[in-house]
Amino acid sequence: MRFATLIVFACCAASLPTAVGAQTPSALPARWDELTASAWPQAMEKSAKTCILPIGILEKHGPHAPMGSDIVHVRELAARATKQEYAVIFPEYFYGQINEARHQPGAFALPARLALELLEATCDEIGRNGFKRIVILNGHGGNPEMIRYFIQTRLERRRSYVVYFFTPARDSAVTDRAATLHRSDPAKDMHAGESETSTLVYTVPGLVHLEHAKDETGTDQQRLALPADLYTAIWWYARFPNHYAGEGDKATRELGQLIVDTQVERVVKALKAVKADTRSLELQNEFFDRVDALGKDEPRR
Repeated sequence: MRFATLIVFACCAASLPTAVGAQTPSALPARWDELTASAWPQAMEKSAKTCILPIGILEKHGPHAPMGSDIVHVRELAARATKQEYAVIFPEYFYGQINEARHQPGAFALPARLALELLEATCDEIGRNGFKRIVILNGHGGNPEMIRYFIQTRLERRRSYVVYFFTPARDSAVTDRAATLHRSDPAKDMHAGESETSTLVYTVPGLVHLEHAKDETGTDQQRLALPADLYTAIWWYARFPNHYAGEGDKATRELGQLIVDTQVERVVKALKAVKADTRSLELQNEFFDRVDALGKDEPRR
């Protein structure tokens, strides 16, 4: 991204017995891979047939943060948000766009066509299982263009589901608060820098090795002089050949908590809106009805 599990077993003699295999609403897992077949109908009802698809990537995150940092981030967002607003969470998905990191160890970069086909097949399978709403949570800065293109191509043919892309707008109040916690230049804090590393320090501190954060530089090398109006694929490598942009050693738990907690609030709000939305699928079906009808009433020549 640019920019202890605790299980408590309790029993009470006064409690009424629960049928073997029954899952109470409070015990209903959000993760797809943790649900049982018997609990599936309950999960579909409680989620309003809404499934979260958390998309990250496998790539180098400086010399100090885990390869799966983007996956960890969206996994945490989904897990925390669904405690407040239930939805089913698809297992972590790390097939995206990461060609710019192929020169570094740990990058998992699939061919573009395969990445799009895999995403399509995944959403189709989620839909085949009964979900009507798929919410993509993305943690990787190299994915949004691919995801937006993919979502727009959902209008190629009729589908029984709608795909939503969670893209939080800038909140000036939160930005101002974050600025008071920043110890590095926010304008240079992009990939595995202070902000991203801070979220990891807050959520998974055991996976972060701040003692290595200064082993390499995350400074912009400014090796390509082109007008701002031009875009080319090599821009990121030209500026950050170490695949590191910022100062990860400046990370703090306080900044990480602000970022994560704010994003969780926004995900919860988005889930509420998606679960209440029936209009998008209605309009999508109307669109395809008109596509199918186009030209059918015209006289033959």
